[in-house]
Amino acid sequence: MLPDRIEAKWIDAFCEIFERCAVKPGDTAAILSETQSRALNVHLAELALLRMGARPFHIVVPTPRNREAVPIRSTGASIAIQKLGPVVSALQQAGFVVDCTIEGLMHAAETPDILKAGARILNISNEHPEALERMVPDSALEKRVRAAVKMLRGTKRMRVTSTAGTELDVDMAGAQTAGVWGWTDRPGTLAHWPGGIVVSFPKSKTVNGTIVMAPGDINLTFKRYLSTPIKMTLKDDYVTDLEGEGADAAMMRSYLAAWGDREAYAVSHVGWGMNPGARYEALTMYDKNDTNGTELRAVSGNFLFSTGANEFAGRYTSGHFDLPMMGATIELDGVAVVKDGVLQDVFG
Repeated sequence: MLPDRIEAKWIDAFCEIFERCAVKPGDTAAILSETQSRALNVHLAELALLRMGARPFHIVVPTPRNREAVPIRSTGASIAIQKLGPVVSALQQAGFVVDCTIEGLMHAAETPDILKAGARILNISNEHPEALERMVPDSALEKRVRAAVKMLRGTKRMRVTSTAGTELDVDMAGAQTAGVWGWTDRPGTLAHWPGGIVVSFPKSKTVNGTIVMAPGDINLTFKRYLSTPIKMTLKDDYVTDLEGEGADAAMMRSYLAAWGDREAYAVSHVGWGMNPGARYEALTMYDKNDTNGTELRAVSGNFLFSTGANEFAGRYTSGHFDLPMMGATIELDGVAVVKDGVLQDVFG
């Protein structure tokens, strides 16, 4: 375990990201956390904002009881606020919100109302700052992610293949696409740090085919590199069959079944990583409690396939898998943007 000690270099990194978020002296900033948040990141956020001359204040809520049958990890849908009106109101008025909740506000129920009020939210992923400091984003990454978002929004069809046997077809008509480069400087927007990811949330009944995860691909809910293949058959968005021998497939089948919820088997989003600073082997370098795995989601050229909630298709569930796959080819209307796991130079 890495020691939880304040380091000047980490305050520097937090200042860099807040500067990208257009924080100025005198600005009001809310630091949202819960009782089980990573205290080191909360403290670093406060010190960085104070160094910059901002006026931070803390909102700390109790981490709610998990009433599900299984542990919940990496959903991006924090339930920490519990729809408390005074908390939502304070965040709406803050202007800038530093989100240090465990799961993050990306898909939280309260987030739309906070953003509509003009606040901008930066989710600091629940990583040890030793990982965050390596992935302070730059303008070149923003440019590439923006170009990928534009390309995806104009795409009619996504096709994903691999030598392992993946043959996936996605009808992109009406899909909602988002790109994250690691910061946000516009009112009414949300980003997360680390960044370097582009994803689309397909409409209902648009995803069909076969996903084959090979050894070395990643189950980030379990924070585990696969040692055996897993084959998933998808029909009209839903995993209808999950085949494979060994612990990897067995645990996925058990976890999915434990929810007792058909929506846990549905596609959440599809996309790819674009951050050249994100390292594939990083999951081996940290204890599980020191990482949330966002770096693995951003590894350049991975196909980021996810099951679970997709509000744009009218599906809601707490069951969630983020499954970065290496070595795939992703084509948008016949143009390869990732080829055999290598991001192509098509984004300017």
